[in-house]
Amino acid sequence: MTLTVYNTLTRRQEPFETVEPGKVKMYYCGVTVYDYCHLGHARACIAWDVVRRYLQFLGYEVRYVQNFTDIDDKILNRARQEGTSMEAVAERYITAYFEDMRQLNILDADEYPRATHTMNGILRLIHELENAGFAYPSQGDVYYSVRSFPGYGKLSGRKLDDLQAGASERVSTDDPDSQKKKDPFDFALWKAAKSGEPFWESDWGKGRPGWHIECSAMVRDRLGDTIDIHAGGADLIFPHHENEIAQSEAVTGKSLSRYWLHNGMVTVSGEKMSKSLGNFTTIRDLLEKGVEPMALRLFVLMAQYRKPIDFTDEAIAAATNGWNTLKEGLLFGANFGKQLGWEEDKQLLVDNNFLISQQVERFKEAVNNDFNFSGGLVVLFELAKDLGREANILVHQGKTEISPVELHKKWYTLVTLTSILGLEAKVEGVAKSTDGISDGEISALIEEREKARKGKNFAESDRIRNELQAKGITLIDSREGTRWHRN
Repeated sequence: MTLTVYNTLTRRQEPFETVEPGKVKMYYCGVTVYDYCHLGHARACIAWDVVRRYLQFLGYEVRYVQNFTDIDDKILNRARQEGTSMEAVAERYITAYFEDMRQLNILDADEYPRATHTMNGILRLIHELENAGFAYPSQGDVYYSVRSFPGYGKLSGRKLDDLQAGASERVSTDDPDSQKKKDPFDFALWKAAKSGEPFWESDWGKGRPGWHIECSAMVRDRLGDTIDIHAGGADLIFPHHENEIAQSEAVTGKSLSRYWLHNGMVTVSGEKMSKSLGNFTTIRDLLEKGVEPMALRLFVLMAQYRKPIDFTDEAIAAATNGWNTLKEGLLFGANFGKQLGWEEDKQLLVDNNFLISQQVERFKEAVNNDFNFSGGLVVLFELAKDLGREANILVHQGKTEISPVELHKKWYTLVTLTSILGLEAKVEGVAKSTDGISDGEISALIEEREKARKGKNFAESDRIRNELQAKGITLIDSREGTRWHRN
């Protein structure tokens, strides 16, 4: 089955065909940097990170660009509250963004353009729109003439006659600039400078760009006139992405993006997340409360990316349990590989990649249906549960029901597929929990303990057991002898 994706622009699922064969140009509308990232940001960033990873797995060369909006009313308000500058606020929260996302194992984009670093491109684009008759100046501002673009509304499906005055602005139904506009639906490309605010020089006077023109300019500067995937949250469809299309396509005469992909929103216990409701949850708040980063990542991936997800204590508990299952499978190699003689399989692994093709194809069949990663997780859980069951048998009986080579293939397939989803168990964490104790040292301590037991020195026997337990080693006594495993 070939990859098909749901295209918001056409409102149907379509085969994925790129502008240039084998290459993907992908742009994600990133965050406005005035506060710490919240659950909604985690949902979007994880979704597009995994889409990118999967496209690379399929063999595409992906150029992934994600912007930062670093000039905005919200940033300026925060700067006023703190008695600092727009630049200081933006830098602080960009740094915080990377701290949070790296904990969630989000790969860095190929480029992170900022609005303030793209001013030449923004001004050039506004000039082109004005010269082509799509924009007009008014009292130091410049506005886009919405009715001059015949295709306006094609992404959102909205018609101008159905829209309320002011709806094309990012904020406010009470539009303070209505007197400057020729039409209430027009939106600002350039805003005249206000007292005490940062500004840039332009032919229309001192000012700063509107929000929508920033992304049009950054896409064009970094990726060209037409890209393959334009991604973002469903809340950006209108007006932001609708206005991007109007701006970019009016100048180039080309489609801005072949596919428009939008992730669903996050609610908290059934309610929209907001500070006024007291349910506003940042990524770092959750992680500081003990939620495992990979459990949070799994929580996001357990729902199809276009569907809304509801964050509840029960949902994160279920995701944590699921992650523990996957983690046990992922750490099977570190815990039991040497015991099963996997060192001898290394050449086989190089020769045939050791992947179980049937499981890989099942995974791809699920995910190729509009990036249905939740369907792909079914395959991962089957593999992890098989490995967990065999680990239990090995610990208690000293041997496995499945051959060591087949177990190695299952484990290798699980590790490969989970890495596509960015779900990774830290092997170094196992080493830390066992204090670096070697297999030989464990065996020597078990022999000492056996001598103590034969000599009825049960205090010494218990001391050695407790010492190993503290180092992350569990002992299991049976009629066949004492077996052990790393926790």
